[in-house]
Amino acid sequence: MQWRRRRVVVVLLRKLLTCAICVIALMGLLSVRVHVFPSSKASDLTDPYKLPTQHELNFQKLSTEKKWTQELTPPHLSKEQAPPHLFKAPLSSHKLDGAIGNLDFEKLWKPPSNRDFVPCLQPSSNYTAPDESRGYLLVHTNGGLNQMRAGICDMVAVARIINATLVVPELDKRSFWQDTSNFSDVFDEDHFIHALANDVKVMKRLPKDMSSAAKVVMHFRSWSGLEYYQDEITSLWEEYQVIRAAKSDSRLANNHLPPDIQKLRCRACYEALRFSPKIEAMGKLLVDRMRSYGPFIALHLRYEKDMLAFSGCTHGLSDVEAEELKTIRENTAYWKIKDINATEQRSKGYCPLTPKEVGIFLTGLGYPSNTPIYIAAGEIYGGDTHMDDLRSRYPILMSKEKLASVEELEPFSNHASQMAALDYIVSVESDVFIPSYSGNMARAVEGHRRFLGHRKTISPDRKALVRLFDKIEIRLLQEGRKVSNRVIEMHKKLQGSPRRRRGPVSGTKGTDRFRSEEAFYVNPLPDCLCKRVSQNADASITISMR
Repeated sequence: MQWRRRRVVVVLLRKLLTCAICVIALMGLLSVRVHVFPSSKASDLTDPYKLPTQHELNFQKLSTEKKWTQELTPPHLSKEQAPPHLFKAPLSSHKLDGAIGNLDFEKLWKPPSNRDFVPCLQPSSNYTAPDESRGYLLVHTNGGLNQMRAGICDMVAVARIINATLVVPELDKRSFWQDTSNFSDVFDEDHFIHALANDVKVMKRLPKDMSSAAKVVMHFRSWSGLEYYQDEITSLWEEYQVIRAAKSDSRLANNHLPPDIQKLRCRACYEALRFSPKIEAMGKLLVDRMRSYGPFIALHLRYEKDMLAFSGCTHGLSDVEAEELKTIRENTAYWKIKDINATEQRSKGYCPLTPKEVGIFLTGLGYPSNTPIYIAAGEIYGGDTHMDDLRSRYPILMSKEKLASVEELEPFSNHASQMAALDYIVSVESDVFIPSYSGNMARAVEGHRRFLGHRKTISPDRKALVRLFDKIEIRLLQEGRKVSNRVIEMHKKLQGSPRRRRGPVSGTKGTDRFRSEEAFYVNPLPDCLCKRVSQNADASITISMR
């Protein structure tokens, strides 16, 4: 009898214990916090300063030549042809784990605080519509896509200063890339003209009756201020009706220009100069397909033949490859410096990181091996030979060529500027942007991401990293927690948080002084970003940080 009572007590205790466990589990589930991380919100169409790719577009009407679709799976890859990861479900936050130092999802992906800085591009109350034009400004741009973009925006400001009618600029067809694209192939020409109507008169071409007009070709002085254009250049209207700018890059000072001129440069860059409809549509399609894998890094891997030849960087290359690059440099007439010490260049941080070094860097930052990475670049020098080191660490390496079919990319192929525009769109819209080198593309994307709310942009400290990489190479250091902590510490303040544009390096003079300044389009603060200060719950104001 006593045995039965004990058995009943045991059964009751088991049931009570089971109920208690269920209650605890239920409470745990109900208390789970769902973390919503502020990404770049590619699909949010309410922001007036989003990339043109985010305007509401009717893809069916964009082109009679191509039907742009919204397929998230690259249409040219069957399950048999594609890498296995292409057919897995998109990566969620809880799958991106295992990072060294146990860095959580938010630390890896959360953008820096924008500290309430917002775009402020409205001209002052004294700003008037353009006066009657005194003549025509023709512009021959030079360089790659982003060098030309900056030059075009500067020439808009110059046209305003000298009271000229701007003829739609001519793109560079003689640079290293030999791109035959016209302005309307890369940019939305009609939008450019209409968006600037209250600032500068813009025409598609020089009027026929001006074909015999007096013309002068000018090499505008680099980094020139208001006085140069108002005095020296404006005086040319007394003799000439047409002024042709032979080059457009770095022809306007970064600083000490009137606020309305600086804001005009930003309106030209971030509002007027948007890409052509077909580039916008394809760019958005690439972003959508990339986002299907979850939050991603856009890696501007500037490990391309032209950059390595120009910079003289040969670390990790074979003797044959190094000799090929040297020959290219010697045979490119407009590259002035021919003899370069590759070891010295690298030690000063003047070389792009190699794919292998990028892999070590990303691992050190704490990004796990299943992080999706978009390679924003042209053809990587050496191909798989040099990419294998990066791919062994991060197998989900995507690119426009992997995300889109040959047929989809066909309208842009063989046009370096148009292909670069696609990379630009994905880079600006990525959750994290990392450039392996601070060239024109990296600087332009960084500035655009700052303008759009200071999206996370990690700028590698190449000089410090090289010393770290060399110690790892000779086994004085071993990859792990110690190296990771050092990499994270040295990049705490290099993630795109708000700060004023840097001035010249102390002690520099002349052109070296201007060259040492941070370029205008790298950081539009303070000229085009203002601090929003709340007055009360119902209203807010913005104040300039000049």
